[in-house]
Amino acid sequence: MNFVFVSPQFPTNYWAFCARLRELGVDVYGIGDAPYDSLDPRLRESLGEYFRVDDGTDYEQAYRAMAYLAWKHGRPAWVESNNEFWLETDARLRTDFHVTTGVDERGVVPFKSKSAQKALYAKAGVPTAEARPVRERGDIARAVEELGLPLIAKPDVGVGAAGTRKLASKTAVRRFEREWQGEPYLLERFVRADAIYSYDAIFDSHAEPLFESSFCFPPSIMDVAQKGLDLAYHVYPVSPELARMGRAMAKEFGARQRFVHFEFFRLASDQPGLGEKGSLVGLEANMRPAGGISPDMMNWAHGCDVYRVWAEMVAFDERRDAEPDAGLCSAYAARRDGHAYAHTADEVLVRFADNMRLHERVPDALADDLGNEAFVALFDDERQARRFTRYVQRRQPKTTARPDAKEA
Repeated sequence: MNFVFVSPQFPTNYWAFCARLRELGVDVYGIGDAPYDSLDPRLRESLGEYFRVDDGTDYEQAYRAMAYLAWKHGRPAWVESNNEFWLETDARLRTDFHVTTGVDERGVVPFKSKSAQKALYAKAGVPTAEARPVRERGDIARAVEELGLPLIAKPDVGVGAAGTRKLASKTAVRRFEREWQGEPYLLERFVRADAIYSYDAIFDSHAEPLFESSFCFPPSIMDVAQKGLDLAYHVYPVSPELARMGRAMAKEFGARQRFVHFEFFRLASDQPGLGEKGSLVGLEANMRPAGGISPDMMNWAHGCDVYRVWAEMVAFDERRDAEPDAGLCSAYAARRDGHAYAHTADEVLVRFADNMRLHERVPDALADDLGNEAFVALFDDERQARRFTRYVQRRQPKTTARPDAKEA
């Protein structure tokens, strides 16, 4: 079996997807815009060949790279990046080279478009906030009149929190009207939430889960990114309610042979049309793994290897390493450059030496959402994880200059 991995060098931990495929006898080839010598040595060892393009966003270059690899090694059975940014490139290459594993150009639309996702949420029985599409300037005023304020404005097709803003006043609406450049947007009712929960899973070709997990995030990743807040989140076994909703969404979205990351608000209060306090409301459907080092956090929390589970799905359409779930909690706590913290990194590493799993700098491309410095540790329960997070992110107290004694 030939597998072409698009942009296998980013995020850096994606070398493991390629390595597990190679271990199972799959021939793996890469297309990316990074110099070959800059690739992780483990990635280079996993690739049968790597075709470097000057600009990964230039589809003609990607097409020529694929044509060369298909000519030299045979038409691939798989084309995948596991990366939201390349979803459309993946789908277009599958269409042009008649690769039937994964969605084609038409099928990828609901994977990217938030407005197209709304109908699929409804079919899955998952409530979502009411929204209006913005295609022309008059749509903004109509949405405000029909939905009221506050609203969340987000690109209809976007990655992460980029371009997302809260419209809480007429002044904010006028500013958005002035700055809007005509790209498709969605204006959505503001949801009062106290947390975001995720459903993370790997599905086989029948949309049956081979692995399931869950994350708990702060209620607004948008605020984390735009206000420079310290991000913290936890990974643990999935709840029955999340499993039910996530599985129903996977079938409606056509999430077959994929790693998915579905996000849900947990309501902070009763909200008409959405549900009672504590209930879950659909937020976003991502047809790729959770970002950054999240796959590694799943491995630690569940005592498994999700890279291998995914590779087994590709190679065998089943899971062959099913181990009892460890049922632990992985905790991610990040810091921002420019802030002063009460405890040094060395103090964190010493105090939680038995729990620490990772301490590293976050790539600049992910720092807006994930912070600049990451600490990850493993605990028996969420209570211990929260204690760890508070210790890592505690800021130095602000001090005020004492007046000179003579002046007093």
